[in-house]
Amino acid sequence: MKLSDFDFDLPEDLIATRPARPRTASRLLVATPDNLTDAHVGGLTDWLRPGDRLILNDTKVIPGRLFGTRTRPGQAPGEGVASIEVTLLSPDGQGQWHAMAKPLRKLKEGDVIAFSDALSAEFLGRDDEQAVLRFNLEGDAFDAAIAEAGKMPLPPYIAAKRAADAQDNEDYQTVFARNTGAVAAPTASLHFDTDLLSRITAMGVDLTHVTLHVGAGTFLPVKVDDVSKHKMHAEWGEVSQSAADEINATIAAGGRVIPVGTTALRLIESAATAKGQIAPWTGETDIFITPGFEFSIADGLMTNFHLPKSTLMMLVSALMGTQRMRDVYSHAIAQKYRFFSYGDSSLLLPQGANIGA
Repeated sequence: MKLSDFDFDLPEDLIATRPARPRTASRLLVATPDNLTDAHVGGLTDWLRPGDRLILNDTKVIPGRLFGTRTRPGQAPGEGVASIEVTLLSPDGQGQWHAMAKPLRKLKEGDVIAFSDALSAEFLGRDDEQAVLRFNLEGDAFDAAIAEAGKMPLPPYIAAKRAADAQDNEDYQTVFARNTGAVAAPTASLHFDTDLLSRITAMGVDLTHVTLHVGAGTFLPVKVDDVSKHKMHAEWGEVSQSAADEINATIAAGGRVIPVGTTALRLIESAATAKGQIAPWTGETDIFITPGFEFSIADGLMTNFHLPKSTLMMLVSALMGTQRMRDVYSHAIAQKYRFFSYGDSSLLLPQGANIGA
């Protein structure tokens, strides 16, 4: 497989910089092997049936873009001061964070960066081109200070068009977010509100929460023409015992398991132990799903429209077939669907819609 197999031309004006309002007003392109249907997220219940199970990623995005002032211990006030921009990438589980820092060259071990009266971090050193930081706060105190000082780390294709603002604190967070740790949103889930979730459960569709902390690596470009040589970024996730039990019960009863978002799909496929079986799982996954991959758990996928030549284009092509996804994206572009994180969504059903069966 070549990188060019997953390329397409996208008009600039189809890149969404704000979400639809209300959330469920987003369009939904329902794709089966034989049909393409233009719908809306608010009508998702038309495409589900009792006994199905949606898998939701309940990760919570950190407003992890921070602007601070570097000071250097031992120097007089006003000396050794510099402005530093930090974007948090991932925690190491031991109180330290990897981050992008600009300009990184201005940081030396022991430097302290103050982001607010409450929040500061010590620069511990470099890991390749990333900064390693230790913050002065942990737990709830850290979360509160970050919420006050930080801005949402919008994807680069949005940040290039406008700055993050207060509205993004709500827009770039799912209504069921509860486990803090992501630096990017599971964007297919941004289309849900509490009313839609209630209507879904009322019709007999079950919901299972899993956690995958989406990292900034989700936006990294593929730089090799031979796709098989690409090194996938790792992200921390967890499938609890109860989540695994719920998914196994749905499969045993003949229901469909439909993850909402590529993050939820990657996680449940990482936790699969055999075809149609999943076990509790915790750890980092760097699963790379490309055409030829055999899915063990997912029967479909709700997902937004992805970047050309991205690993996520490869994932959806693995699910539906490369040519079928070319057809899906050609239709979406012709019908002016909105693309990427704040854009519209699709429901991919490789075995057909089979509504009401």
